[in-house]
Amino acid sequence: MAVSLTMAELLAQFPRPGRVDWIGIRPARRTNLKELDDVKITLNGLEGDHRSKPGKRAVTLIQAEHLPAMASILGQDTLNPGRLRRNIVVSGVNLLAFKDRQFQIGTAILMGTGICAPCSRMEEEFGPGGYNAVRGHGGITAEVIDPGIVRRGDPVSVRIDESA
Repeated sequence: MAVSLTMAELLAQFPRPGRVDWIGIRPARRTNLKELDDVKITLNGLEGDHRSKPGKRAVTLIQAEHLPAMASILGQDTLNPGRLRRNIVVSGVNLLAFKDRQFQIGTAILMGTGICAPCSRMEEEFGPGGYNAVRGHGGITAEVIDPGIVRRGDPVSVRIDESA
């Protein structure tokens, strides 16, 4: 017998939590990202990141499952996530489903605020067509609701009771 769910019920269902695969900060403008095993997330974003300021783009996240797609479009075997200028790489969840939702990553609570579109630096990083290779795969931006610590391997999940 088929079960009929409301749209709100469908949007609240996730098959499993995701996982933090990679963390990076950029200590200064136009420098390479420094890979970390853990990081403190403050209201301003990732501690030690040059872009540290509060708001809707305090943290950027990208999906690990999209890295092979971008690499393929670029004609590469693999793609180092540090080249994409995102702070955190997660796997096992659809990050687009986190838009306008609170989610927990490590001990921090974030709010998905929008799509993290690529910038013109992708042409500089990957050559002609780099911007279009990343389009649609750039991940999301997030605002910090409650600071905390994030470690590689930590779970990532939408908060069902967002009033908590």
